[in-house]
Amino acid sequence: MNGFNLAWRSVIRKPVKSILLFVTVFTISLLLLSAVSSGKATIQMQDDTRQAIGAGLMIEENEADRHRRMDELSGQLDHKEGSLGGYHQEKIMINGVENWITRTDNSFETLLVEDIEKIASTEGIADYNITTVTTAARPVDFIRIEDEDVDQYSDLGGVSLIGNKDMSMDSNFLSGNAFITDGRMIKEGEEDVCIISAELADINQLEIGDRLRFGNCHDKENSTAYVAEIVGIYQVNQPIVPYMFGDTYRSENIIFTDLDFPEKVDGKAGDPLYAQAYFKIADVNEYETVKERVIGVDIAWERYDLIDNNGNMNTLSANFNEMEKYSSILVGVIFVASLIILFLIFQFWMKSRDREIGIMLSMGTPKIQIIAQIMTEAFMVAAVALSISFLAAPMMSDLTADYLVKQQIQSAEEQDLLDEGKVALSYEKSEQNVVGVQTEITSGMLVQDVSSIVLLITVSVCAAGIVILKRNPRDILQEL
Repeated sequence: MNGFNLAWRSVIRKPVKSILLFVTVFTISLLLLSAVSSGKATIQMQDDTRQAIGAGLMIEENEADRHRRMDELSGQLDHKEGSLGGYHQEKIMINGVENWITRTDNSFETLLVEDIEKIASTEGIADYNITTVTTAARPVDFIRIEDEDVDQYSDLGGVSLIGNKDMSMDSNFLSGNAFITDGRMIKEGEEDVCIISAELADINQLEIGDRLRFGNCHDKENSTAYVAEIVGIYQVNQPIVPYMFGDTYRSENIIFTDLDFPEKVDGKAGDPLYAQAYFKIADVNEYETVKERVIGVDIAWERYDLIDNNGNMNTLSANFNEMEKYSSILVGVIFVASLIILFLIFQFWMKSRDREIGIMLSMGTPKIQIIAQIMTEAFMVAAVALSISFLAAPMMSDLTADYLVKQQIQSAEEQDLLDEGKVALSYEKSEQNVVGVQTEITSGMLVQDVSSIVLLITVSVCAAGIVILKRNPRDILQEL
């Protein structure tokens, strides 16, 4: 009788131990698949303050990928001073202690124009807009609006500029929150023009056609003053959520300009910093189809968050705080715990078969053959357990990912409570709500799962076999 038949007979002859191994392998496989897939889950979020209103899509920089790229470039510099890919690091000594200063420039932070243009050329996209990051500027010949009761020492003392390629598609105007009360919007291609708030116009007695001068907030002595003509005055239904705290960024001090004006005032002409890109969909009825086409565009999507017209934001869970790190830790814990459990199970297997093993050894059966038979039995049971775990994995993965996301949200809320009162903000934080968590079991994950189970069983059987088979058959039979 060959080894396979012997293994099969042993499996069905001792159903209790077979069921025990089946349940263990099934559970391990299910947990491993759930943990791995959770780290690659797609989390759908809704951001009420950054949503792209109307039939359109918006992209913004993904913060987690930004940190990943910084870590990658820092590693390439190998803890040395230098610059690479828009990332800069410098070593300084403070009280004899070595410290590092790191910074990034616009080329590192900006949305890539080539990626924006690729998306814009997608079938179904009618037009697109690019919006700059909010840029602080020094008012030269006019005054800004300030809170008299707030100490302005730490504030930049400026106003904030927001440039647009096509102002009609700026999110503030798309939403209907901001609207023109006098004059007109800035047209695409115009240069050195701006639109100011009604409050700013009133306090400075400004009218359409007047010119404002702006300087660099960080170089007040040597910076060039740039002039922009007022072509419109706007009002808002609700204050625009500030980019940062301080009166420089308050709603009334926001000035909309043409696309290139903020970078000139900031002393970085030709080196723009784009924060958002909005893509208008031609036919509302084809919204989902066009969205799928956009997702299929060949760009580095890990750099961006894609936000749809309901404010839903699809992002990899690796970008949702530290989900992937938690997933990796969970995989490690499962692997170690599984190795210990399987070792104990196989040690129990062999201990319960002392008589059989002793007889086989006394008949001259090689120890490696006995180990191989036990391993064959284990793989038979494991194959069935793996097959069934593959069917249950999708549902279990969704539950695991959902649990991990809820735990992170709870931790973040608890941290906010601890920080409450420590940091004073003059604006309301953006509310991002998770509206869906989706996982996917890929073929690569299945291969990884099978490989892990094979490795665990092989190591466990060999480790348990050493304990039993290092004894000679006479000792085993004498004990019995």
